Amino acid sequence: MNTFSSLKMPETIFYGRGSFETVGKEAASRGKKALIISDPIMNDLGYIDQCIQFLNAYKVNHAIYLDIKSEPIDIYVDESLKLFTEEACDLIISLGGGSCIDTAKAVAIVATNGGYIGDYMGGNKLADKKAVPHISIPTTAGTGSEVSDVTVITNTKSDVKMMIKQPAFIPSVAIVDPILTVSSPKSVTAATGVDALSHAVEAFLSKKAHPMTDVLALSAMDLIVNNIRSAYANGEDLNAREAMALGSMQAGIAFSNSSVCLVHGMSRPIGALFHVPHGVSNAMLLPAVLEFSQAECIDQLAKLGEIFSKKTTLSNVESALLAVEEVKKLCLDLDIPNLKLWGIDEEVFSQVIDKMASDALASGSPRNNPRVPTKEEIVELYKVCFNFQFSGNETLDRKGETV
Repeated sequence: MNTFSSLKMPETIFYGRGSFETVGKEAASRGKKALIISDPIMNDLGYIDQCIQFLNAYKVNHAIYLDIKSEPIDIYVDESLKLFTEEACDLIISLGGGSCIDTAKAVAIVATNGGYIGDYMGGNKLADKKAVPHISIPTTAGTGSEVSDVTVITNTKSDVKMMIKQPAFIPSVAIVDPILTVSSPKSVTAATGVDALSHAVEAFLSKKAHPMTDVLALSAMDLIVNNIRSAYANGEDLNAREAMALGSMQAGIAFSNSSVCLVHGMSRPIGALFHVPHGVSNAMLLPAVLEFSQAECIDQLAKLGEIFSKKTTLSNVESALLAVEEVKKLCLDLDIPNLKLWGIDEEVFSQVIDKMASDALASGSPRNNPRVPTKEEIVELYKVCFNFQFSGNETLDRKGETV
C-alpha cells in the first residue's frame, strides 16, 4: 500500500531583518480594517505604533486589542472577537509572543465558523469555512505559532489547556523579523529558545515524522543549539537572534506537520493549573522526558548528539546519551528552573498529579512519543520533574526506573 505525506504552512512567509515593514502591503491586499491583537508590552516597546504607521502607508484602518496578559485563555478570544465584530474588521494582525498569535488564530476561525473555541477541540467541530485573513508577526523565537496549524487556549471553567489542531488555523502570512526579538529579556529568550528546541526535537522523534519534517527539524536543532547561548548572553547579537528566529520558524513548520509528543502533552496541564508559561514548562520537562524515551529513539537522538558534539566517531548509543546530557547542561546554563524552584507547592502539585496525567493523555500528544507512556508512568515522570536537577542526574532506564 502506498503511503504519502503532506507539508502545510502559511501562504506567504517573509523572513529577515526589516521584514516587519511588509505588513502594510500584505494587509492592504487582504482587507480594509485590521484588528491588531497584542499585549501591553508590545505597545510600550513602540511596536504597535510601528505597525500602525505601516498600515497607514497603505490606507488600512485598524482597531486594537491589548488585553492579553497571560497564556491565552478563552476569555481573550471572546473579548477580541467581540471587538472584531463591533469594529467591522475584516483582517487580523497578531503581534507578540505565542499568546497573542494563538488568540488571533482562534478569533480568525470562530469569526467565520461560529461557536465556542473549545468546540473545535479533537475535531469535534471542523472549521469548514475559510478563516479571516491573519497576518502573524512573532516577537519571540520560540513558539513557532506563526507557521503552525495549532492553537492552545485554556478553558477557564475546566482549567484545561485545549490543544486544537486543524489546517484552517494556519495564518495566511507569517512575518518573521529577528529585529523584533531583540527586546526579549534573557528569561524569555531562554524559555522560548528551549521551547523551540523541544518543538524541533519532538517533531524529529514523533511517530508521525516524515522526510520533509526531518529536514526542517534537523536544521532547526542545528540553528538553535549553536546560537541559543549567544542570544541569551547578548540579546543585541543580531546574527544569533536571526538564527534563532529561523530555527524557531523551521521547528514550527516541522511540528505542525509531524505533531509533538510527550513533553507537550505533560506541559499543558502544568500551564493550565499553575500558570507556568508554555515555553518554561516545556523546558522544565524536556531533559527528563528524553531520558525516559531514549531507549526507543537511539538513532534519532544520536543526530542531536552529533549537533552538540560535532563528532561522528561516537556510536549511536554514545551520541544519544550525550544528547540528553547536553540538553540538561543547556537548561542549566540558561537558568531553567525545575517545578519546585519555580515556586509550585509540592503538596498542591501532588494533589493534582492524577488529573494532570489524565489531561496529558487526553491531549493525544503522548501517543506520538517513541516510548508511549502509561498514565502511571506519566505520574512518576511528573514526580521526577518536580525536583529534577539539570546536572548529576541518574539515568532513567526504559522502564522509568533509575539505574
